[in-house]
Amino acid sequence: MEKTIFCLAALALLAGCSLAPIYERPIAPVAASWSSGGASKSGPAAAGQRAVADVAWRDYFADERLRQVIALALLNNRDLRVSALNVEKARARYGIEHAAQLPKLSGALSESAGHRPGAAHGEGGIDHQYSGGLIVPSYELDFFGKLRSLSEAEMQRYLGTEEARRAQQISLVAEVANSYLTLIADQQRLALAADTLKSQQISYALSKRRFEAGTASGLAMYESQTSVETARNDMAAYTAQVAMDLNALTLLAGGALPAAWLPNGEFGAVTQLAAIPDDMPSAVLLRRPDVLEAERTLRAANANIGAARAAFFPSMSLTASGGSASGGLSGLFQPGSSTWNFLPQISLPIFDGGVNRANLNIAKMERDIALARYEKSIQGAFREVADALAQRGTLDERLASQQQLTQAAAKSFHIHEERYRKGAESYQNELVSQRALYAAQQGLISARLSMSSNAVTLYKVLGGGWQANSNS
Repeated sequence: MEKTIFCLAALALLAGCSLAPIYERPIAPVAASWSSGGASKSGPAAAGQRAVADVAWRDYFADERLRQVIALALLNNRDLRVSALNVEKARARYGIEHAAQLPKLSGALSESAGHRPGAAHGEGGIDHQYSGGLIVPSYELDFFGKLRSLSEAEMQRYLGTEEARRAQQISLVAEVANSYLTLIADQQRLALAADTLKSQQISYALSKRRFEAGTASGLAMYESQTSVETARNDMAAYTAQVAMDLNALTLLAGGALPAAWLPNGEFGAVTQLAAIPDDMPSAVLLRRPDVLEAERTLRAANANIGAARAAFFPSMSLTASGGSASGGLSGLFQPGSSTWNFLPQISLPIFDGGVNRANLNIAKMERDIALARYEKSIQGAFREVADALAQRGTLDERLASQQQLTQAAAKSFHIHEERYRKGAESYQNELVSQRALYAAQQGLISARLSMSSNAVTLYKVLGGGWQANSNS
């Protein structure tokens, strides 16, 4: 009796083992922190400042209208909906793989009939046999953890799809914010083109009057007309672009946007966050959902090695049934009709032509491939953050320089415009200064857009919080 108990205990312990390698998170193949190279000017970390990954998107973005659009997109965007459904599908697959570790139980009721030959010149008969009961189909005892390893791999894949959904949600928030900002920039470009058209129409009218009065050449009038048509063309192009920007934003939001949620052509404060410190450790990248997804894939590949190793060892399966059998339906489940069957089976691999060895090598190669992809995902994330911080460090200077350039171009244009109206110089000088001002104003809009978009990019590349609010 003691030997039996000992054997059963040993089998139980053996059934709980796994031949998969012990997983250890690989060392990140990047520097411990970002080096700004003199570009970043974010400043030291503030006491108690939260990482961007801990800041919910409602707490990160400042514009209430933008927050409304983001909330609508998170509710209605079809790509995000597909990601959520993929998570549910992966969860169901994990449930199937996990259920393989448990025995199955089913009920059965059957009848068999056969003809019985008779004696010489006699008539045969038909025999009936009825049976019913419970059946345990072939159940594999997971002594070497094959089923456990397969279940672990499927669970990691399921968790990976959840991380993929989070990554897509963060990307969607950033994409909506950038589309919103692009719409603002194109609204400003359209307004600039409209103002320029009005100004050029006034200059053209003056040139035309002077030409008709014989005090100016036709060249000035035609040059002025060229500027008018150029501004008219720009206005038509930006009118179409604003409409396309709105269409893109509507597609991301998954439905029509109320007019009250649309931007009014002004760049406001994009983020409510304090300055991002320039001494952030690169370990924050390990919390990015796309990096976590790559790690889940690596863990799944690691678990598959355990399943491949278990194939080298014997496997044992049990089949059992119990119930009642009778030659007549009325005798079924009557006293004395009970029957049972128990069939244990052990399978010992002897020769398979190297299939198991090849499968193990494949599992190891897939683990190494997953490791390389995981490391690459960290390196790619590190570069994205480094690029965003490098751009952030120069944006203030670029914007200030562009503002000074625009102011200088405006003063130059007004001087040349006044001199032309007084007849002190040719229209050519006014035209050159006007085009310089127009280009400077366009550059100022682009600089403001770059600064706002950089705040959105930092939210995304630092693994910005995907929750709706800080309490969720």
